[in-house]
Amino acid sequence: MLRLEHIGKTFRPGTVNEKRAVQDLSLHLKPGDFATIIGSNGAGKSTLLNAVAGNFYVDEGVVYLDGRDITFTQEYRRSRVIGRLFQDPLKGTAPHMTIEENLALSFLRASKGSIPFSRISRKDKVFFREQLSLLDMGLEDRMKQPVGLLSGGQRQALTLLMATMVPPKLLLLDEHTAALDPGTADKVLKLTRQIIEKNHTTCLMVTHNMQQALELGNRTLMMDNGRIVLDIEGEERKQMTVSGLLDRFRSGAGKDLDNDRILLSME
Repeated sequence: MLRLEHIGKTFRPGTVNEKRAVQDLSLHLKPGDFATIIGSNGAGKSTLLNAVAGNFYVDEGVVYLDGRDITFTQEYRRSRVIGRLFQDPLKGTAPHMTIEENLALSFLRASKGSIPFSRISRKDKVFFREQLSLLDMGLEDRMKQPVGLLSGGQRQALTLLMATMVPPKLLLLDEHTAALDPGTADKVLKLTRQIIEKNHTTCLMVTHNMQQALELGNRTLMMDNGRIVLDIEGEERKQMTVSGLLDRFRSGAGKDLDNDRILLSME
């Protein structure tokens, strides 16, 4: 499904601020894999997602999606088959447009691509309403309201729906519940699991919560200094504890995990 072969990315090369964000990174996700990613700030987690999404072209290596080389495919073209959520609930939606208009834009992009003069039918609107009702937030009765009136949790749930209404080949989640209050975060996370399981979506999810990294999905990756230093799945992952994960990180990275935010999430 997703195959990265020895990709690398350096920002501001040749300057005093040069940063090698990803280096010689290879990864293969099988169809239906749900991999969580954890690591300290600057480990390269978001850069990895950006490389896959096409925010920039990698300096070296190859990116394949569903057997197709997309290394130099523009971001807007990738967005038709790659869904993405960010940490900031305000990203991913147009606040001055209505809920219905936001859904229509994402639906047309994913389902009809670049076909000119595409229109939303009455049947499509019924479909939007049905999908919104699954969120259990009452948004199906507010389709004509601007998205800017929604709470952060409602906007993130809406963005999740927009990214998956037409099931993408790949879903990228960049700490998409981190900015929400605990109750809302749990609800959005539950919706995420339901949608991924229902559609058998291949997913890469960045999280700062180590327990979550072991409980969600079927695979856990740990990153450090732009590399994947740990990749566990199967029976090994089922038996893994948070303390064991820290030990494995120490062994793979040659140092202790020193991210306060991640360590505090263990308490």
